Amino acid sequence: MSYFVLCEGKELCFTLPAGWNVLSAEDIPPVPGVADALGDIRRALDSPIGSPGIEEIAKPGMEVVVLFDDLQRPTPAHLAVPEILNRLNKAGVTDERVSAVCALGTHPTLNAAQLENKIGTEAFNRLKGRVFSHDPHSSENVVIGKTHRGTVVEVNPLVAFADMIIGVGECMPHPIAGYGGGCKIIMPGVSSYRSVADHHFTWMRHRGCRVNILDGNPFCEEIIDAGRLSRLSFKLDLIMNHKKEVVKAFAGDPVAEHREASLYAQSLYHVPLPKVADVTIISAFPLEIGVQATKALTMASFCTRSGGTIIWVAPQKEAGPIMPLVKEMASDETAGYFHRRLIRDDIPDHLRSFGISYIMQVVYFKELAEKFNVIHVTEGLTAEQVGMMKFTHAQTLTEAVDMASRTMPEADVAIFPSGGNIIPGVK
Repeated sequence: MSYFVLCEGKELCFTLPAGWNVLSAEDIPPVPGVADALGDIRRALDSPIGSPGIEEIAKPGMEVVVLFDDLQRPTPAHLAVPEILNRLNKAGVTDERVSAVCALGTHPTLNAAQLENKIGTEAFNRLKGRVFSHDPHSSENVVIGKTHRGTVVEVNPLVAFADMIIGVGECMPHPIAGYGGGCKIIMPGVSSYRSVADHHFTWMRHRGCRVNILDGNPFCEEIIDAGRLSRLSFKLDLIMNHKKEVVKAFAGDPVAEHREASLYAQSLYHVPLPKVADVTIISAFPLEIGVQATKALTMASFCTRSGGTIIWVAPQKEAGPIMPLVKEMASDETAGYFHRRLIRDDIPDHLRSFGISYIMQVVYFKELAEKFNVIHVTEGLTAEQVGMMKFTHAQTLTEAVDMASRTMPEADVAIFPSGGNIIPGVK
């Protein structure tokens, strides 16, 4: 029987050895976007979850800060921010009392043109001179408290002293936090570098910190603590598809709306498996560019047994962004040793300019190489470069299957044709 995975939108077909038992091979159907994205945003704002509406919370004279995510996410802030401003106006808060901050975490800072591109010309002009990029390294960031586990929460000064904080972001499956969105607009969004590093490096390898888990996930629970400490008042989260279209909008209390948004995302992307697989064959599609392609590999690790094989299909046609990661993977340091280096703030010089989430990938990739046999099917990286990652290179999917079958003539196999957006769940 022939199976397939998607690569650059095209089917790569292959067959399996006779001794391989397929646990799952169904592709998740494309999720359509709504016909009227702005209309759906208005619907969510009109019927907030667990909270009064913006018009009821806001009061005349308040200093309001609107937070929005950066260009690495497809959230249409250009639609959402003007609508939020209109509702603040109805409550008696004029545009002059509102600032907007790009909650970029430790990602690169946006310039004025990029900020305008993200929130749109209308909002940029209405808030002229009051649209900023967060600076995680600024000495002006303000300590506002500690989480119940002791993480110091240090945030952007505009956030620290605002009367009302509204966030705009995206809710999608997240390999550590369970799901993106919610209070992540605060931590890491507008938190200082030292706060983000303390939080991320502390919890990044806890086994309860993983996709599709919110309750009992310390990474997520610390983020919620930071959101409550910062007094995040209201959040709009959007579920987006791979075409960057709005699927559905959720709004209201940052925790309550995020939980409902996460449940909805789960209904779209969850793939149940009866057991862990000996071999997982996964495509990075539709997230095939740069570091985004690694998401599929991380998801495969959640449903593959220790010592098993992951066949990771990713074209890597634009491999430049992952080359610093490849370089660091070539070192002989173990995942545990490198993790301890990060906790000591002993970050390699060639990685210091990257965001914390990027640096964390070194630990995860070293752990993957230690725990699994990873065969990387790619045209964009050479066999030598893949070898630096401690993975095995294959030119074709058929070649990769042949490699795996030599050591495992019998195996339970999970196949994910579009692995970039799936949530694997083992019963």
